[in-house]
Amino acid sequence: MIDKQTFHPLNYIKKEEYSGSMEGMRYLLKKVKSGEEDVIRVTVWPEPLGIFHTSEEKKTSTEVPLTAEGVEQAADWINGQYEKRKDYWLESLHKPWTEE
Repeated sequence: MIDKQTFHPLNYIKKEEYSGSMEGMRYLLKKVKSGEEDVIRVTVWPEPLGIFHTSEEKKTSTEVPLTAEGVEQAADWINGQYEKRKDYWLESLHKPWTEE
């Protein structure tokens, strides 16, 4: 689980994508435009493949403000996605790289 007390990638996200994984679930935080505003798009998907080699149907995304509070919302959302689908994520840990 992401610990919001130590999860502070906001300045990094303003310049680069921020990615990580936890027990079969990968995640990516990326600054994108939503209308006129910059926001953080948060995406989760199952292991073993990277985001560009995983089909769109297997990805789930949300957008949060590009603020410290938005980063906290992102951490809560990622943790929630992990808890809701824990069996799915753990199952993906054992899939070979050759199958999606």
